[in-house]
Amino acid sequence: MARIAGVDIPKHKRGIIALTYIFGIGSSRAKEILERANVSEDKKVSEWNDEEIGAIREAVAQYTIEGELRSEISLNIKRLMDIGCNRGIRHRVGLPLRGQRTKNNSRTRKGKRKTVANKKKATK
Repeated sequence: MARIAGVDIPKHKRGIIALTYIFGIGSSRAKEILERANVSEDKKVSEWNDEEIGAIREAVAQYTIEGELRSEISLNIKRLMDIGCNRGIRHRVGLPLRGQRTKNNSRTRKGKRKTVANKKKATK
């Protein structure tokens, strides 16, 4: 099992798929990294030799990934909340940020339903 950027890469998968296990690397960036390192996309991780792994590590090091990227994202969200912009307020309240309607959906952002009891009708 190869270890790149502090992440164990699965050895039975193709290189382009295995690199996406690193936070901040998707399929297009994985393809770019393998091209820079001169490694075939279809080659499995178990078939990589030490020179190829070293070249891939160097190519990956040029990007912001894993812990550094996570902290950068959280600092960006904190900045939005501090300046009090609309996106920051919606982050703070836990609502969707990008203009989605919230009457029926958005359960993943709002959480489990909180049932509110109805007012009882006055009897005459």
